[in-house]
Amino acid sequence: MKKPPYRLILILLVIAGIVAGGWYLSRPKPIAVAVKAVARGIVEASVSNTRAGTVKACRRARLAPAIGGQIAKLAVKEGDKVNTGQILLSLWNDDLAAQLQLAQRETIAARSSADQSCLLADNAVREAKRLEDLRSKGLVAEQQADTAQAQAQAGQASCRAARANVEVSAARTSVARAALERTLLRAPFPGIVAEVNGELGEFVTPSPIGVATLPAVDLLDTSCLYIAAPIDEVDAPQIRTGMTARISLDAYPNKHFAGRVSRIAPYVLEVEKQARTVDVEALFTDAADYQSLRPGYSADLEIIVDVKKDVLRIPTEAVLEGHRVLVYNPATQLLEERSFQAGLSNWKYTEVLSGLAAGDQVVLSIDREGVKAGIRATLEKPEAAP
Repeated sequence: MKKPPYRLILILLVIAGIVAGGWYLSRPKPIAVAVKAVARGIVEASVSNTRAGTVKACRRARLAPAIGGQIAKLAVKEGDKVNTGQILLSLWNDDLAAQLQLAQRETIAARSSADQSCLLADNAVREAKRLEDLRSKGLVAEQQADTAQAQAQAGQASCRAARANVEVSAARTSVARAALERTLLRAPFPGIVAEVNGELGEFVTPSPIGVATLPAVDLLDTSCLYIAAPIDEVDAPQIRTGMTARISLDAYPNKHFAGRVSRIAPYVLEVEKQARTVDVEALFTDAADYQSLRPGYSADLEIIVDVKKDVLRIPTEAVLEGHRVLVYNPATQLLEERSFQAGLSNWKYTEVLSGLAAGDQVVLSIDREGVKAGIRATLEKPEAAP
């Protein structure tokens, strides 16, 4: 009986081992991926501003004197807090102050003259009445009584004229006071002086109609702040006043503020070609949130247009074009592509209506090189909590 070719079998086994080892060593290494299990939670549909919004004061006045003149007194500086009616600056007004003083003295003189005329008129009325009584008894001539009566009426007319002259003098005083007031710049409301343009001795002039010039004093009321942000015209029809909004500020990167939509502009702004926006304003829900904020901060506005609770959801960052995701199969350690039906969506979460089940592990690192359907993968270890 012929012996089996052990040497040949051994050679074949060695070759097979080499081939298997080469395939094992040359096969693609698994790629580490980050995954997130499909779970239930809240999903919101929201819209956000296309460009940075701004924190603004509810009241702001760019003030200038009503007339031109030379600054004689500058009562405030930038950063000062002022009250309603407080003088911010005054122009040289010695001539107007003198005119007011003259008008006040004339009013005093007119009032004294009126008092004198009215006293004489009262005396003439009493004298006319006395003579009329004597005439009725035949003790005084009729002509004398008539003359006294005429003098009494003339005195009363003189009294009325003198009192009218007092009113004229008082009106002239009011005119002089108003002219003097036009040289004073007063705060129309309590606030903070944001900017002062002018120095003592400089001349200021009011802005011509239709021509914007620098304000002498820029006054802000920081007791009330709001957010103004441009929203794309495509998203604007979804927004309604009263909707909940989330406010974020670059100055406070780790904090969000609650707000609500207070105003939607009734027109569209064409800032650039094919870039049209609608200005939307939102108030802070809690006044305490903006006590430390400053007008002029850049801000972002996220407006919640719809909310669904306790629905299946996945991170939006895991969604590929055409509502597709990569799912990690722990049994085969392969990545599988799946399509799903999406519901509400925002930048953070997307609602899953069908196509995925709770517990499915969708891949988050879809932009990582080599990540695609059919490859072997391993799961990244989550970072330890600090």
